[in-house]
Amino acid sequence: MLKPPTTENALIDRRGILRTGAALAAVGPALLHGEHAKAQPRSASPMTIIDAQVHAYAANTPERPWHSVPNWPPHVTGDEMVAAMNKVGVDGAIYVSPFSMYEYDSSYAVGVQKAHPDKFALVKPVNPDDPAVADVITDWKKTPGTVGIRVIMSRESKRAPDDPGFDRILRAAVRNDFPVNVLFTGNIDAGTALIDRHPDVRFVIDHLGIQQPSVPPAPPQPWAELPKVLDLAKRKNAVIKVTGACTLSKEPYPFPDIWDPLARVFDAWGIERCLWGTDWTRAFAVVNYEQGVEPFLKTNRLSDSDRATLMGGACAKAYGWSPKKA
Repeated sequence: MLKPPTTENALIDRRGILRTGAALAAVGPALLHGEHAKAQPRSASPMTIIDAQVHAYAANTPERPWHSVPNWPPHVTGDEMVAAMNKVGVDGAIYVSPFSMYEYDSSYAVGVQKAHPDKFALVKPVNPDDPAVADVITDWKKTPGTVGIRVIMSRESKRAPDDPGFDRILRAAVRNDFPVNVLFTGNIDAGTALIDRHPDVRFVIDHLGIQQPSVPPAPPQPWAELPKVLDLAKRKNAVIKVTGACTLSKEPYPFPDIWDPLARVFDAWGIERCLWGTDWTRAFAVVNYEQGVEPFLKTNRLSDSDRATLMGGACAKAYGWSPKKA
């Protein structure tokens, strides 16, 4: 699946990037590119590149207040996200409405997609405590640009696999032919049980199913739960997002130590069930947007056909959507 490893040049020192993080956050779109802010846009790629998870959001204001304030930039608007994608040749993205800021309100995401219909497809979190959640999902299906829904099953949520709210959501997802993004990092056993309980649901597992740091450094054993992730591959009703993988690296950019564990993921799941993405802006404090993209474009550990599948083809198949290339 992957080519044998070779030594890759360390192009950017992550410590240097992080020391300037606060300053970058104040300068708007330039923060998306770090030291390469003045680089020319990448020439068109023959493959269609789709980022399987990005978040965009407006500034925290009384008119549109945030539910919580994570360690993300003060704003990454839809226009700013598109500029970042264009700079490194990403053709489109699955835009997941950010739960941290907006919880179950997807109105900002809808507005961004309307402004950039060729760039974004939409996924929104849905509320298992809402008795009318099935109607919410049906209405979401009618909204232009929508391709899925999301449920959050973190350990903090204290929700069991047989939670009645999950049952309502997943039945409605099947009726509306929606894939279900599921976040269960730090709670992988319960997430596995949820997938097993609903074999007719198409699941998209967020972020490799592995707890990822929101600030550096990577944990001492970032891939400790990899065996469970490999076992999850037996569930044929699931695909897995290879999103945020660079945040698990213990080495500087271009993060060469991610490739051996990722090779095991690709071998277990099959490259056609693996969806590359950045998880930007959640990953902001660890990597900038360019750093989340370039290692996958430049590595010699992937063949051209596997790169095209990982960085776009698998995502297009999972969601039934592909952006229009410029």
